[in-house]
Amino acid sequence: MTIDITPRHGTPFHGGELEAQRRAGVEGIASSAGGFIRDHMPEQHRDFFAMLPFVVAAAGDERGRPWVSLLEGEEGFIASPDPRTLTFAATLAAQDPLAAAFGAGTDIGLLGIELATRRRNRLNGMIRSAEGGLVIDVKQSFGNCPQYIRERQWRRVELPAASGATVSDRLDAGQRKRIAAADTFFIGSGFGSDSGHATGGESPARGYDASHRGGEPGFVHLAEDGTLRIPDYAGNNFFNTIGNLIRDPRVGLLFVDFETGGMLQITGRARIDWAPRESHDPNARRMLEVTVEQVVDRPAALALRWHREDEAPLRLEVVARVTESERIASFYLAAADGGALPPFEAGQHLAIELEVPHQTGRVGRSYSLSGAPLAGTYRLSVKREEQGMASRFLHDRIAVGDRIDARRPAGEFVFPRGEGPLVLVSAGVGITPMLSMLHAIVAEGGRRPVWFVHGARDGGSHAFKAEVDALVAESAGVTRRIFYSAPGPDDAAGVDYDARGRITAGDLLALEAGPEARYLLCGPARFLAELGHGLEEGGVPPDRIDFETFGPAG
Repeated sequence: MTIDITPRHGTPFHGGELEAQRRAGVEGIASSAGGFIRDHMPEQHRDFFAMLPFVVAAAGDERGRPWVSLLEGEEGFIASPDPRTLTFAATLAAQDPLAAAFGAGTDIGLLGIELATRRRNRLNGMIRSAEGGLVIDVKQSFGNCPQYIRERQWRRVELPAASGATVSDRLDAGQRKRIAAADTFFIGSGFGSDSGHATGGESPARGYDASHRGGEPGFVHLAEDGTLRIPDYAGNNFFNTIGNLIRDPRVGLLFVDFETGGMLQITGRARIDWAPRESHDPNARRMLEVTVEQVVDRPAALALRWHREDEAPLRLEVVARVTESERIASFYLAAADGGALPPFEAGQHLAIELEVPHQTGRVGRSYSLSGAPLAGTYRLSVKREEQGMASRFLHDRIAVGDRIDARRPAGEFVFPRGEGPLVLVSAGVGITPMLSMLHAIVAEGGRRPVWFVHGARDGGSHAFKAEVDALVAESAGVTRRIFYSAPGPDDAAGVDYDARGRITAGDLLALEAGPEARYLLCGPARFLAELGHGLEEGGVPPDRIDFETFGPAG
């Protein structure tokens, strides 16, 4: 069928993305994502890009075929002179399939990703200039869920004078082996009627997206004929990549050899299997089947190298387990050897690795730490997802005395120090980092004014009610506001909850926290989009709004 890809009034999504959202049953996301996808970069995004050693870029070659590459440079090679401009003091090597295509008027999708902390931000725009570097005009900017990112540390080496490249129309045995072992790759897709070059004026209905895909080693399955079968997991429900592929099946893939700096670049065509049967991955919501059309293999193409510890450095033992609500359970973890645990800041997450039966390799997931930073133990509070391999395993199989491997706590979504007012806002299991922050605030003496605002469906799904009430009672500076969207017959207004309905930006503005207040939000993408947009419309500067989003836990 023919799909109109022109962005609809009031939504940043084009017709392909809207069709994908409809088919996935999440069409409501389109009405609220305007505040999540901006036409400029917030200050946090500008600062984030400026500190990166590389970015992922997607665009079309002279034939309109999508390719994905990396732009890398010395410290400070990325700059943002204003919220709608990003500059790069770098160019692509001549062997790169996108090198000849990068010129003024070229549409480009960018992904800024920091593997060590799992932060990532997306950006779509157009190249204004390619003289001695790149100047990008920003069209869209938004954050992304950090799920499925494998943490890696980077270092820089001296780049060989010429690394060379081999070009073919199919994958050889060595390339297939590298793909089969990969836990990470990057994907590029486009939408529009031309190859990605301007044709007499800027059009909002054309562009490219660059995105990350991650999973357990082997999550990309290769068929005997060379077709790649790529699972599509639960995410932020924007469906940028799949929405593009509905309109244009051409796709670009990039597999980075993190140890050697090699890049395996692929262009081909994708078919979307909306209801995969006999899938190699039971957690896949959909499956992309990519037919390879051309391969560019560039050994040692990058000056960057990454490493990942083979074994998680922390061996933890479950010392307690508590049911918090109908679907949330908490696991208290201590060092298996009896020693002290590495400290963490309130709001950070813990990456754990599980030995799940019948799975090749360990299953890795990250969960926010929900306990007090000074408790001496870690607490993970996990919502059971029916299609989530790790969350089901934790709920069904992990008991007191079991041991779990983990990496050190990480993440930059932490509450700002100081005395200024804070508004902590969460929905559902998004309460977990906020609860840790509340513990930290109370431990400091509760001097600063804090509003703790949380939304749940009803009393049965309201986790940590008694704990939050006790913490609020300890501090005169903390005010609680609880919202139930559908309170049950046994839920008492004014006792179990303070207001009926969902949290709105108007509710937050009505708190009158003042111009110096910081708003920290955690929850699903739609929740963040609605609140973020409403707060900005209400006069709250974007740099005073921080958020952490997540997809289903998996």
